[in-house]
Amino acid sequence: MDVCLVIKERLGQLGFEQKELAAAAEVTESYISQLLTRKKLPPAPDRTDIYEKMAKFLKLSSGKLAKLAELQRREELKRDFEDPPAPLFHEARELVLRKCRPEKQQEVRAIFEKQPFGELERLVTQKLLDVVKRVAREELRSEKWLHSVARLSGRSYKQMRVMILEFLDTDVFHLSVENCVSFLDPLIDSWDIDLSAFGMEIVLNRRLAPGHSRRFEFVEREPDQPFGGEPGLNAFLKDAPLSGNVTQEEIDFLKQLRFRGKRPTPLYYYRELQNLRDPLHFRTVEG
Repeated sequence: MDVCLVIKERLGQLGFEQKELAAAAEVTESYISQLLTRKKLPPAPDRTDIYEKMAKFLKLSSGKLAKLAELQRREELKRDFEDPPAPLFHEARELVLRKCRPEKQQEVRAIFEKQPFGELERLVTQKLLDVVKRVAREELRSEKWLHSVARLSGRSYKQMRVMILEFLDTDVFHLSVENCVSFLDPLIDSWDIDLSAFGMEIVLNRRLAPGHSRRFEFVEREPDQPFGGEPGLNAFLKDAPLSGNVTQEEIDFLKQLRFRGKRPTPLYYYRELQNLRDPLHFRTVEG
């Protein structure tokens, strides 16, 4: 027995209609209809409050509907995994690239186009999706926030609740145009990535999202190490008279230098490079 059948049977037993259940769950009647006719997959129990509201209205134990929904979702998702994932549609990719910091856009676009829906594109899109879903999940119970977002998008409170419930269930393989327009675009202000360490910094829209930014690291980094590397080293590498013919091996060495409480200047890296190249500063290792 699945969650849809239980809900329909209980509605019949109590003499209630779908519109009454929709009102109790604070969603649209259309959403309930599509849910009960299995046109929509039941939302994940850990990302929604709809089962609590429906269970209270239907006089069921709080965990029964959630448990049945989870079992039904597992079966549906197993079938989905049998088909290969489709790449992101053009509009989603363009939105992701438009939100990227201008100085990185060209480099990131080249990687995206060389490897359509490859590791970097999936990583970036998934992280953006994760951050926005976290905000939506945290604010789902806030009527004030929901009304605010609903007004911006020209939708009703209940329509916005339905959209969020569906959005919380999506993933990087099923991202829709509506998801991008309604959530990713307004909530994300910009993002940046350190391509050498795959650390991401995501800046959120201050009006709609609590907190100004989120950071994600995929390599070990000292707590006081700046995102994107030392500014002084970056400036040194861009200054041709200072960096000259610096080699990749020398750059790797300079990147490994660590500092606490101080930020080195481009001139420091120039002097460090000269010290590295001076044979008087090193002994020859005899075999």
